[in-house]
Amino acid sequence: MADTTPEALQGVVIVAPISTSWLELLARRSEAVVIPFGAFIVGMAIFSLFLLFLGKSPIDLVNLMVKGGFGNWFSIQNSLQRAAPLLLTALCVALPARLGLVVIGGEGAVVLGGVAAAAAAVPLLGAPYVVVIGAMAIAGMAAGGLWIGIVGALRHYRAVNETISSLLMAYIAIALMNHFVEGPLRDPASLNKPSTYPIGKDYMIGNIPGMDVHWGLVAGIVACIVSWVLIEKTAFGFAARIAGGNVRAAQIQGLAVGKLIVGFTALAGAFAGLAGMIEVGAVQGSANASLAAGYGYTGILVAFLARHNPLAIIPVAILLGGIDASGGLIQRRMDLPDATVLVLQGLLFIVILFSETLYGRFKLFNPDLWLRNRQ
Repeated sequence: MADTTPEALQGVVIVAPISTSWLELLARRSEAVVIPFGAFIVGMAIFSLFLLFLGKSPIDLVNLMVKGGFGNWFSIQNSLQRAAPLLLTALCVALPARLGLVVIGGEGAVVLGGVAAAAAAVPLLGAPYVVVIGAMAIAGMAAGGLWIGIVGALRHYRAVNETISSLLMAYIAIALMNHFVEGPLRDPASLNKPSTYPIGKDYMIGNIPGMDVHWGLVAGIVACIVSWVLIEKTAFGFAARIAGGNVRAAQIQGLAVGKLIVGFTALAGAFAGLAGMIEVGAVQGSANASLAAGYGYTGILVAFLARHNPLAIIPVAILLGGIDASGGLIQRRMDLPDATVLVLQGLLFIVILFSETLYGRFKLFNPDLWLRNRQ
């Protein structure tokens, strides 16, 4: 007769629950990876049909995207350079999303952050490098934080839809940028392209040693890591997740929902404002119309594709940066307009939004359905 004493069965009793627990955890975590990846593939497939209609080869497009974005060290650096602002603008969407808010006006915070940074730098020219860069960063983050913080305040205190208000405020911000750049802050020497006074080469943000990529990439990666720690490892982030799941329950528990909403939206805007500051300090050298390059809107796609996970934003931003970097090569080799990449991004965004309805519907990713079937 087999030995059925507790000592003999100890291995079975312990190992089985651990194995099942790990399997359930893997299933739940895989859903957040498989569904966005599947949505990306479906979006590419739909865009391939669009290319076939135009008489172009989808295979050629994919090859050029890979070559233009990651084919050699030059293209990789170009992709990383373009990913730098996307890291920060994606956080402008991802952080409020943890509270159940859909903020899509990060472009406004980017342009105002750039203008504020340029305005803060000019009076300080001649001061130590650290002082000027620090003032630019503070001014850019303050402008962006204030702008998106207003969106959060309108949402909580006046029940104004944050999606609509943030988008409308983005247009207001771009108009304000044009006013300041073409008016009070304009450099008289900028004739063909109105700009603010240049900050000068001595105060530009340099490149990472050994790379042709500015330090904005490091700032974006650090911001993503800090945001993940804030959300996952702090009481402030835990309270935000509770409020995002059920505002009424959070209020019953005594959480200051208003402060959470305004605080998270202000922090999100500060990151987007920092992106604008980096564009001025590392790329443009002054504030001008080039600040409205669409980084805020591409950041929406990055955030949704990453499921608003700050750590997942890093690889997704690099992927989208590579796609954006390949736009010029696609235009030359396939005789397609440069806006082709924008069409692709739009299709991807629509498919990813649709994929949000698929979460919780597949038995493979839902251990609760496994247990229900066993019963």
